[in-house]
Amino acid sequence: MTRQPIRIGTRKSKLALVQAEQVRAAIAGALGDEAAAALVHITTSGDRIVDRLLTNIGGKGLFTKEIEEALLDGRIDCAIHSLKDMPAEGPAGLVIAAIPQREDPRDAFLSANFADLAALPAGARLGTASLRRAAQALHRRPDIAIIPLRGNVDSRLAKLDRGEAEAIILAMAGLNRLGLGHLARALIDPIEAPPAPGQGALAIQTRDQDVAAPWLAGLKHRPTTLAAAAERGALAALEGSCRTAIGAYAQVEGDTLRLVVEALTPGGERRFRRQGEADVGGADGEAAARALGLRLGAEVGVEGGAALTRETS
Repeated sequence: MTRQPIRIGTRKSKLALVQAEQVRAAIAGALGDEAAAALVHITTSGDRIVDRLLTNIGGKGLFTKEIEEALLDGRIDCAIHSLKDMPAEGPAGLVIAAIPQREDPRDAFLSANFADLAALPAGARLGTASLRRAAQALHRRPDIAIIPLRGNVDSRLAKLDRGEAEAIILAMAGLNRLGLGHLARALIDPIEAPPAPGQGALAIQTRDQDVAAPWLAGLKHRPTTLAAAAERGALAALEGSCRTAIGAYAQVEGDTLRLVVEALTPGGERRFRRQGEADVGGADGEAAARALGLRLGAEVGVEGGAALTRETS
């Protein structure tokens, strides 16, 4: 009897399709059959609405909502998301079943004329749609101007080429996956300015009952899973959304995980940080990583208080 292919839900952007194809090929390879997995293209609200900032239309869940609905309805068997786009808590009945090895988690600085953020002249326009990136940049350079920059990677690069901004900031992982890593002028230190929790990692999401499916086993990368647990623990503690400027970065070396968490006021005037480490070598390593993230995130939240989520003017 011919087996029905595993149906993989994905957004239709160029980057999303590249990412999903990598996972599709890995699943097909694990099953020894190139036809064992197939992509199902799904348009999300975040893809349809490109003229407004996510902070004003519902947050990062707009990139996952329709795909998760298809998963819950049984129209697809798993979903591929950029982990940084996933809210801290997912819908009931769904779980992140596997996280493959992470790409470069850092932010990349791109500009035609300037080498890095420090080289920008006063009043220069920096393009980003991320409140975190904007706040981190303004913390270091309060004399520059932030302009909203939504759309796919190609459209953002086109805006830079047209001179609509002197520089833009993008995720290095996306540039690498699209073969555009050479465009980065500088990489931003992930300790000094931590990326979004989970940045650079992909999440394979399934229904609860499919979490132990054998084809998932080869997709799991333990160091990335541990790092993601810590970073998303901080995200959960801070109740992160697109209205909160949160960064978290975890590194795993042997049995030790080191984590830095920060949150900033929307304008970057104030920054609140915590760092710590945990032993993640045991069978409960993932729980220990998440516990560290929850603790550091809670400490940042207590220190920052209401200042972290006040509305921008």
